[in-house]
Amino acid sequence: MDALKQKRRERRADFLRSLCFLAPSLLGVGVFFILPFGVVVYYSLIDGVGSQNFVFLDNFIKLFHNSAFLTASKNTLTFSLMAVPLAVVLAIVLALMLEARIPLKSQFRTFFLSPMMVPVASVVLIWQVLFNYNGTVNEFLLAFGADKIDWFQSDYAMIVVLLLFLWKNLGYNMILFMAGLANIPRELLEVADVEGASEAYKFFSIKLRYLSPTVLFVTILSLINSFKVFREVYLLTGDYPYETLYMLQHFMNNTFRSLDYQKLSAAAVIMALVMVVIIALLFLAEDWFGKDVEG
Repeated sequence: MDALKQKRRERRADFLRSLCFLAPSLLGVGVFFILPFGVVVYYSLIDGVGSQNFVFLDNFIKLFHNSAFLTASKNTLTFSLMAVPLAVVLAIVLALMLEARIPLKSQFRTFFLSPMMVPVASVVLIWQVLFNYNGTVNEFLLAFGADKIDWFQSDYAMIVVLLLFLWKNLGYNMILFMAGLANIPRELLEVADVEGASEAYKFFSIKLRYLSPTVLFVTILSLINSFKVFREVYLLTGDYPYETLYMLQHFMNNTFRSLDYQKLSAAAVIMALVMVVIIALLFLAEDWFGKDVEG
């Protein structure tokens, strides 16, 4: 009996020690993340900072009748649906290419890793030089007899930003997939070679299944980065860009500047809920696809 009590005291002491070590991190998360988000949720449910009358879902209903919010949501969703799959698939392709023996491998790797070492403003400057109305791309078009295109004020604007997003993010995603490929058991691939398995079979039945946790992580990372593309678009086009480039972050930024905190808070809550649902679905998909290779 005394031994059991002693064991319980030791467990309690271990728990308290662990809690003491975690306390600074828990305090930081609580003060800088959980508490501010709670304030945002509160603001989304009242009619004003001054009156603070509880209106429940009225702010959300008004938001879904706001044309600017609907446009920003549609553009953000469209961009993410294009950017995230491309960022994942192209990164896998690049990682597989670098795993093989190809010429100019070092130069190829440097081209995609260089944006990681350059500030965002510098990357944007490169894109302005390329896609400005009097930029390099238009001069190239003129050389072939085509007309100039105002890239940032045309239907091509989202494609230009998509190219910038991919060039900026593919290098880091590629490194993650290269690390994942290096951790695949070599004996499985050797057995597949002995059995005469095709490269397609080895990729889909072995490599991709072992890469499923990396695919999940890269997808979530790319999704978050696609929502943060506002920085690049803002530096390229300002507060009110061409309609197809008007993102949720533009809407929130402009709403904040007009001091409409209720509308801003409701948009932030909706955005957070959508992100939680998408990430939960991604975890479920990864759990189903990679369950037979765990451990």
